[in-house]
Amino acid sequence: MNKQDTLTMVPTIPYEYDVDKFIDKFGALVPLEFTGWRDETMAWKNSAYLGAVISVSPTFRIKGPDTIKFLSDHFVNGFKDFAIGTARHGIMCNDEGLDMMDGVILRTAEDEVYTYWLQPYIGYCFQKRKYNAVGEDISFTVFLYQVAGPRSLEILEKASGDNLHDVKFFHHRMSKIAGHDVRILRLGMAGTLAYEVHGAMENAHDVYKAIFGAGKEYGMKKLGQIAYMMNHTEDGFPQANYHFGFPWYEDPDFAKYLNERPSAGFFNYEPILVGSMGNDIKLRYRNPVELGWANRINFDHDFAGRAALEKIVANPKRQMVTLEWNTEDVADVYASQLRDEEPYQHMDRPNDMYYEPSPRWFYHADQVLRNGKLVGISSGRSMSQFYHRMISLSSIDVEHASLGTEVIVLWGNPGTRQKEIRAKVARFPYLQEERNDVVDVSKIPYGNK
Repeated sequence: MNKQDTLTMVPTIPYEYDVDKFIDKFGALVPLEFTGWRDETMAWKNSAYLGAVISVSPTFRIKGPDTIKFLSDHFVNGFKDFAIGTARHGIMCNDEGLDMMDGVILRTAEDEVYTYWLQPYIGYCFQKRKYNAVGEDISFTVFLYQVAGPRSLEILEKASGDNLHDVKFFHHRMSKIAGHDVRILRLGMAGTLAYEVHGAMENAHDVYKAIFGAGKEYGMKKLGQIAYMMNHTEDGFPQANYHFGFPWYEDPDFAKYLNERPSAGFFNYEPILVGSMGNDIKLRYRNPVELGWANRINFDHDFAGRAALEKIVANPKRQMVTLEWNTEDVADVYASQLRDEEPYQHMDRPNDMYYEPSPRWFYHADQVLRNGKLVGISSGRSMSQFYHRMISLSSIDVEHASLGTEVIVLWGNPGTRQKEIRAKVARFPYLQEERNDVVDVSKIPYGNK
């Protein structure tokens, strides 16, 4: 039997015998690593990667005269200047101002938007009131590929035969790859120059192969699940279901909605809580301000959570920073595994994502202490191959957020031997390579290597 015939791959990734490790993710095999997480994480600094980890994304389309009215009712963002061909990082909150879901919104027409990673909450909110518009979950009918790194523009121009220099940051337009219509969006989570390629699911493999074929001469790498999660910590962009979770089941009506739709609430239904923050899940919820997203909030309209966020913005308690962990203390965690003593909780993973088979999701979060007092929460621990440092993101009390401030990250689950790891507040974002929003693409020649 052909090896490929024994595998059920996620539908957007053609199996080409180059996957080193798989995981079972929602009943489909997803590449954990291709050439290894170290090699893959270097790609967004010195070449480019092709990422398909979120290629099957929750996608919700809204079309009709009340499209923008709906967005204004339910998002903290302002939409008065939301032009066709642009995008927003959309944030939805509950009445307490806690992030209920955030994702990307693309305006594709006067009366139409496509949203990504806002379902199921956006679908729930849409059906609560009558709008002169149609909302439709189109997940699994479309794909989303990520192409990031300094050579990403050249690769996409070679794959499409199209001059894409005109696509500005957070803008998008149509093009063609492998003869198929695709939408090119200049956006990414790696921090460096990056794009997304969107299209119809039936064309996914053709487009994937065309992009990677165009990228080979530029040293392009395929990105696995491990490396994908690590770029968010370097980039300073907190990732839902990794750096933080959502308070979905604190809302009885939304909980009922989720329970009526099997697996819809998977990420937040009785999650397994790991790390020194312990078992009080409410300590792990975040608002947009402590996630570093205060600049997305616009008070020119009424929206869910406005009153709470007005108070939070006026008197912020915490802000988002990078923590750089002490190398000697990290090394001691590893060394403890080889001593005749109770070892500290291991750091075998290069980051704190858990892929053990489970009907529930794992969330790792650690206490951040100063002078023995809890002053923040650390999550998204990640070993940076580029900087040779262990780092994490932290929502920390504002009085301790200054660059260089020394803190303690308490490593280890409650009830086990715990390690006080020295850390300091470092630059945010940690990745200091030329960033996507300021890259001058006019310096990249069109049609040349």
